Amino acid sequence: MTYKQLDLFATDDEEEKIKKEVEGIDLSPLFERLAKSQFRSSFYLNAKDKAYIQDKGWEKIEQGTRETIARRLAPAFIANDGKQTPMRHGIFPPFIAQHATGCCCRGCLEKWHGIPKGRQLTMREQIYLTRVVMEWLRQHDV
Repeated sequence: MTYKQLDLFATDDEEEKIKKEVEGIDLSPLFERLAKSQFRSSFYLNAKDKAYIQDKGWEKIEQGTRETIARRLAPAFIANDGKQTPMRHGIFPPFIAQHATGCCCRGCLEKWHGIPKGRQLTMREQIYLTRVVMEWLRQHDV
């Protein structure tokens, strides 16, 4: 099942155009800000996380990340906001990356990414957040 909270009728061409736009965003300033946070910079991938990535492959990890963002972050209102993203290793490595990148709840999305609470995430925002999480995972899967 594909999770698209907004832009339900976007064509594949429109989605590809958005992906290309998002790929052009320089994430360096964000990662520099995150590195200055003692909490955000304390996250890492352990051996179980790396094995999970190796076993599932990057394509499945990205698909799972996008679905997780669509289900757990994209709705305008989330009943358990602030508690929807587990912080334990070995479950799903993108959860760790979400905490490391401030993509774990709507409060953190507002603080770190300027995405306000109280409205659904656009497809562009979901694609952007997926890219942020995936970039962090790739940088830490060494």
